[in-house]
Amino acid sequence: MTPITSPSASPGLLAKSSFQRFIDALMAGGYRVMGQRLCDGAVKWDDVRLVSDLPIGWRDAQEPGRYRLEPTDSGRFFEVVNGPESVKRFAFAPREPLLVIERSSKSFQATPTLPKGEKTALLGVRACDLAGLAVQDRVFLRDAYPDPYYRTRRADLFLVAVNCARALPTCFCASLNTGPKAQAGFDLALTELDDAFLIEAGSQAGRELMPRLPLAPAPEQFLAEAEAQAEACANSQTRRVETAQLPQALYDAHEHPRWDQVAARCLACGNCTMVCPTCFCHAVEDVPDLNGQRAEQARVWDSCFTQEHGYIHGKNIRPAVKDRYRMWLTHKLASWIDQFGTSGCVGCGRCITWCPVGIDLTEELPALLKKA
Repeated sequence: MTPITSPSASPGLLAKSSFQRFIDALMAGGYRVMGQRLCDGAVKWDDVRLVSDLPIGWRDAQEPGRYRLEPTDSGRFFEVVNGPESVKRFAFAPREPLLVIERSSKSFQATPTLPKGEKTALLGVRACDLAGLAVQDRVFLRDAYPDPYYRTRRADLFLVAVNCARALPTCFCASLNTGPKAQAGFDLALTELDDAFLIEAGSQAGRELMPRLPLAPAPEQFLAEAEAQAEACANSQTRRVETAQLPQALYDAHEHPRWDQVAARCLACGNCTMVCPTCFCHAVEDVPDLNGQRAEQARVWDSCFTQEHGYIHGKNIRPAVKDRYRMWLTHKLASWIDQFGTSGCVGCGRCITWCPVGIDLTEELPALLKKA
């Protein structure tokens, strides 16, 4: 194939047999390459050095409360759509040391512990997760009070998106305009075809990497095939969320009896918030050493479904499961819009898959918007 010799915004075509050279080019650029790897019956983000590290020959089957990996003979590199992990943890760490407090004589010293930068290339980011990261950016990188810990981690990410070729029964990104094709927020975007990858640059860093790859110009027929694949994926989605009445209609449903019905099923386990690409609830904890001379303060992921999260000044403002589920869904699909100008849901469907009892927000929302 004829290499492209200068940075270009035009898509290029990479043969699947040359994909190892793509991984090698990322590593040669100083990046730690991470992708979705098979682990304990699902996939998780882990180091990728070889093409064989990818879940080739596997696909995921997802339904409410159900996740399975199944073998396939398609030969596709990225047929597993997602697992329980989004890319959120790479910028908003599950546990983030904030500062160290040390006692010295009759005083003390508090030292911030900003994370050390590590250039990381995430290989195989889905459009919904790009949208989730964009929402996180709005939360943590607001002009007035940018979070330095999030900002440091976020600046080191090189995002390689993969456009979805298949939709899961739990996907509903098309109704929220967050997928299945990546629109923005990526450095490079891949569309997997039968024998090649269509590669598009979305940033200057992505354009600078493309000349190091054995790319050929992409013929019109391949561009058309990629568009048709994305359109077919979107059209195959059976779940959707209608946002025309939001946020006000959900505020008006505050006393709807449906909240009691869903609370009777909800276990308040917090799974939905842990797998969500946009949830950002956290707690701050202090961990002293045994001699009382040193303590570490850390930010840790938390969930609005835990009973302790609702305690404020000795009173629990969300004592019942009904209160917690209502808080989560109303914030996600209503007050989030007022706060950040966007929905807090990106349609990835993880909360449906990983809910032990299969609670489905695409069913709950229309039920809540109906008059009681």
